[in-house]
Amino acid sequence: MDKLDQKILKALQASGRKKNADLARELGVAPSTMLDRVRRLEDSGILKGYRATIDPKRLNLNIQAFISVSLYRHDTIDIRKFEDGIRRIPYVRACYHLTGRLDYLLHVAVQDMAQLGKLIKNEIASLPSFGKSETFLALSEIKPDNGWPIEDDLFADSEGKETGKSSLGESKRTNSK
Repeated sequence: MDKLDQKILKALQASGRKKNADLARELGVAPSTMLDRVRRLEDSGILKGYRATIDPKRLNLNIQAFISVSLYRHDTIDIRKFEDGIRRIPYVRACYHLTGRLDYLLHVAVQDMAQLGKLIKNEIASLPSFGKSETFLALSEIKPDNGWPIEDDLFADSEGKETGKSSLGESKRTNSK
């Protein structure tokens, strides 16, 4: 991945609806070059899709919470069943499998406290191997999810030199500072 790829990813994270011609003009390349670059980022799996940013309050999703979950059994079948169940619950925005004393961290969004209680009691707690949970309410959002960090130093070693190959399979040059 080179600097142009990084600029493309930053621009598309900021505005996924940007037209190819506008993006090419903004970054100073030909539209055909831009189209090839974007397709290569898509084909490589780096660029996985495009989506809209929605205001949850406009959908009446007024409460966001984080729920830690510990399972009481950890065999492969039970873990798979729990994870499959989580994937089917639409109010679970994200689920992370963790190391340490907790097994999972769920990010949920619901209309109100009554719905949160039902979500936990009727859906999450009823999943296979559910052991216990602890719920943390988000009081406010300090920094929203604005995408992944795409910075030059992300592709460099501790001395600032670019290393190895990018995930697109291109050789990287080593720059001395």
